[in-house]
Amino acid sequence: MKNTLLLSFMVCGIYLSAQDTLQRLTFDIDKKYLNLPIQMLEDRNQMTFTSGDELVRYFDIRISNGEPDYWVFADVSAFKGKKIIVKYPKSVSGLSKIYQSDIWAGQDSVYRETNRPQIHFSSRRGWNNDPNGLVYYDSEYHLFYQHNPYETHWGNMHWGHAVSKDLLHWEELGEVLYPDELGAMFSGTAAIDHKNTAGFQTGDKPALVAAYTAHKDLGEEKGALETQCIAYSNDGGRTFTKYEDNPVIDSKAKWNSSNTRDPKIFWYEPTQKWIMVLFEKDGHSFYNSDDFKEWTYQSHIVGFWECPELFELPIDGDKNNTKWVIYGASGTYMVGDFDGTKFTPTSGKHQYVHGQLYAAQTYNNIPAADGRRIQLGWGQDMWHKGMPFSQLMLFPTELTLRTTINGVRLFNEPIKEIEQLHKKSYSWKNLTTQGANENLKINDGDIFHIKMKVTINDGTRFNFLYHGNSIAEYDMNFNTLNDAFYENVDAGSRSIGLEILIDRTSVEIFADGGAFTVVSSLKEAKTNSGLAFLDNKNIKIHSLEVHQLKSIWENAE
Repeated sequence: MKNTLLLSFMVCGIYLSAQDTLQRLTFDIDKKYLNLPIQMLEDRNQMTFTSGDELVRYFDIRISNGEPDYWVFADVSAFKGKKIIVKYPKSVSGLSKIYQSDIWAGQDSVYRETNRPQIHFSSRRGWNNDPNGLVYYDSEYHLFYQHNPYETHWGNMHWGHAVSKDLLHWEELGEVLYPDELGAMFSGTAAIDHKNTAGFQTGDKPALVAAYTAHKDLGEEKGALETQCIAYSNDGGRTFTKYEDNPVIDSKAKWNSSNTRDPKIFWYEPTQKWIMVLFEKDGHSFYNSDDFKEWTYQSHIVGFWECPELFELPIDGDKNNTKWVIYGASGTYMVGDFDGTKFTPTSGKHQYVHGQLYAAQTYNNIPAADGRRIQLGWGQDMWHKGMPFSQLMLFPTELTLRTTINGVRLFNEPIKEIEQLHKKSYSWKNLTTQGANENLKINDGDIFHIKMKVTINDGTRFNFLYHGNSIAEYDMNFNTLNDAFYENVDAGSRSIGLEILIDRTSVEIFADGGAFTVVSSLKEAKTNSGLAFLDNKNIKIHSLEVHQLKSIWENAE
């Protein structure tokens, strides 16, 4: 028999006992949050919350054994008036530091942290990756997203939730989908069931229905099982009820693959059916449904990995001349036709983006009066030094199809709402490199929206710097922008137009009206020289605009 160690004491309504190494803390919940200390050198261990005989939460976490690196929090407001037993399989000093509060640790300085992105959404605490369930509903833009609330690295996939009235200023609402017996909550989509085809609606307003992947690890030999599930909300996405007969699709038997995930769903009016585009094994599959619950496989197209998107756009703004665009997480895309069951490519593959944009999705249910196809992507592997959060969502963009010398291509530009963030603006025309550099000695502010049109009069390249680091390098000979091949839409031209967004940790570059996008992390400053051109003095700057930007968090709490 193992030696048994029994501890028992109570401090401020917290009971702690331990048998062997299994630690038990009991909280009489009367506050909104449990604050949890994190130390990244500690190993991950599973923490569980039970209420009565029910397991209500479980997640991996690195509870500190010494001074915490940072704090995270668990929203336990749903359990007010109840007793919660917290279990952890390791005796560490940080367990005694866990405390209840109506304020989470760090709330007084949130959004004002040193390396907090100022024009991009980032979660209050923890890690975020893919945007999920992008939908406009009841005058709000909803952003659901992959979220690990408990540390700054990937894991514990939940669906986080934030809303915005203008796609600029975000209010983070917390977790809406938690891991369950089917697995972790992987990526998916959301749609509005205007015709109540699923029968989930309970009030006057249509239900918001989410489709997501449940990912369950089966061990090294068996790999993982990924199944498709649905959940519905009748309170504007604040809470969801998971469908009792989940999963609605289990395609492992069909494909013999652990990779069947990331459903994209939308209503297809010509056939009066729901369409699901689902990543399976080596590409995207198409399913149809009348009611969200029963799905019928239709066809498959190879060559894409994860996070499918499919949408129709007018060419050059002509609503009588349209094409469909399909892409995956990497941003390579095809242009073609779609009949509700099959996608037929007419050109591609093409690439409209390079760098640290991944898993971009577009909004469902944008009002017809607006009509834009608005995209939001994950800024992949963008770290924020010394911060208790990690990753960001890139700035929202509008997608359009335009005719170029190379054929019909996808363009990607920042949404027009960015002008609402302009705080202090500078504008010049017909500058030399020397003249531009004199004007660009702007050392106040660290978030910018820059536009320029440049012609290379001699040589083949120019370089644009920010605090000593190259952020935009164009080589006309190799047709590269930041070392990525750019299929110039104006062949033979010596000119290029650039639109650049600079935040504290990121740079987004849009070439020639959105024909090509490059996304990268912002390097730490080498100098305090502000903005400057370099390398080629024989260039003409036809136009140059610099807009210092207001923070989207200025009035956030």
